Amino acid sequence: MTETFDRAALIAELKRDEGERFKPYFDTVGKITIGIGRNLTDGGISQSECEILLHNDIARTLRWLDRHLSWWRTLDAVRQRVLINMAFNLGGKLLTFVNTLDAMQRSDYAAAANGMLASKWATQVGQRALRLANMMRTGII
Repeated sequence: MTETFDRAALIAELKRDEGERFKPYFDTVGKITIGIGRNLTDGGISQSECEILLHNDIARTLRWLDRHLSWWRTLDAVRQRVLINMAFNLGGKLLTFVNTLDAMQRSDYAAAANGMLASKWATQVGQRALRLANMMRTGII
């Protein structure tokens, strides 16, 4: 069906009337809302929106790693994935893994894996830490 309304005008009106918020908030009736009136409480997000968020978050994580750990791209592909996974999960707290990161940088993967497993993070994420530490130790999936 062909649209007969002015989409650009509608978008401008909705932005004006709903507002544009980039962090979740509670609207006037207590619904968790984001963006331009997106009711997350009742509607959530679609699979395609979930994928877009994931791809954007991965890109943000890669930029963060490039900024803070300039050497990370020298690791092999499996160990890069470990570091991306950890940065995705931990954000800036990854930088508190000083000895573990030093071990990764000098290719002492056993020490890096041990450091990962000796952390509070490992107790919080359980199997994820065991799997990632094994990947770090062996370089295989």
